[in-house]
Amino acid sequence: MPEEPLPLLGATEIRRLADELGIRPTKTLGQNFVIDGNTIRRIVAAADLDPGQTVLEVGPGLGSLTLGILDAAAKVVAVEIDPPLARRLPETVAEFRPGREADLTVILSDALKVTELPNEPTALVANLPYNVAVPVVLHLLEHFPSIRHGLVMVQDEVADRMSAVPGSKIYGVPSVKGAWYGTMRKAGVIGMNVFWPAPKIHSGLVSFTRDAERGDAPPRTEVFAVIDAAFAQRRKTLRAALSGWAGSGARAEAILNRAGIDPRERGEKLDIDGFIAIARAAAEVTDAADETP
Repeated sequence: MPEEPLPLLGATEIRRLADELGIRPTKTLGQNFVIDGNTIRRIVAAADLDPGQTVLEVGPGLGSLTLGILDAAAKVVAVEIDPPLARRLPETVAEFRPGREADLTVILSDALKVTELPNEPTALVANLPYNVAVPVVLHLLEHFPSIRHGLVMVQDEVADRMSAVPGSKIYGVPSVKGAWYGTMRKAGVIGMNVFWPAPKIHSGLVSFTRDAERGDAPPRTEVFAVIDAAFAQRRKTLRAALSGWAGSGARAEAILNRAGIDPRERGEKLDIDGFIAIARAAAEVTDAADETP
């Protein structure tokens, strides 16, 4: 007979832990705790974890997802910003997964400020606060190249934007900057009633796989500056949108021509390679006069 799955935190356990700590979920920290074990199993399965992996989890909260990750991976490094939650998490693991205490490391910090970890994570799995989801993912992918793949749960609309492709109306900064690091795809939708408190919107799952390093590309900061400029005025042509970044409309046009991109095109039509080409061309066109018609 197949083994019974290990117990996960349900509504009763979550409310007991919250009462014990005197915690009421806050909108400020984007706290919505998962209270459904089947949803946790679904998230962990979609993350496709290897039993030997070290997984980085952001915002573990009361530990719903933490227990599920421990069941599938070797170690969890959990970054938690709320001190009472960070203190309680090891006790929760000891209570529900006795013998696995040494496989959990808790870091009390804002994930946007973390640049070093005691263990090198190879995967990221997290239920992210809606208001900081994209900055957190980009920050972690920048600072931890050891992260090769992962799965994050975010606001459903944000999930659509992160995984959008060129030419769609929702394609923008999150889509392109995410593509700098790898391939992102939407992996499902999560309903509202599996959370406490229940949010007013659905959540979406975003799966990602890091691509090979872009060794021949211009520095990330230069490429991201082009992306930010192009989408700050997304309805304008690239010539107009990039004129401030380039120093003039004439130089923007010269750079775009050098990159092989129609100056009348809009940023929402370009993939990450197009923005890399623009950043590379900018280093070659020092002045508009350098580019012959």
